[in-house]
Amino acid sequence: MAGEPGEILHLSPSQVARRRSRLEAEGVIAGYRARLDPGRLGLTVQAFVQVQMTAHNADNAANFVRHVVTLPAVVGCWTLTGEADYLLRVWVADLPALNTFIHQRLLAHPAVARVQSQIVMDEPKADAGLPL
Repeated sequence: MAGEPGEILHLSPSQVARRRSRLEAEGVIAGYRARLDPGRLGLTVQAFVQVQMTAHNADNAANFVRHVVTLPAVVGCWTLTGEADYLLRVWVADLPALNTFIHQRLLAHPAVARVQSQIVMDEPKADAGLPL
């Protein structure tokens, strides 16, 4: 990666600071995060889990979403078009933990009809920023 933002943009540090402040104030920069190493935290299995609902109604969806936001293993949740209704990105310690998560946390929920998981084998491109 190239140098500091000022070097990249050919701006002085004070100009960079003003632009950053403006972007934060306008909500373009929504926040900052630390990128943690999952392995150092004991998380060795990343999986994507597709969830199909038992019925498509507002109550089922709201109940499921309320449940999902309480699950620390779920680090991302999206609603989808197509066969699956939700896609969950999860991190767990190992395969037995994934099995427990699926059976005790997802399939046990009354709104869930079916789940299908894909285990991540490698991550050639980690989460990148938005394409600018």
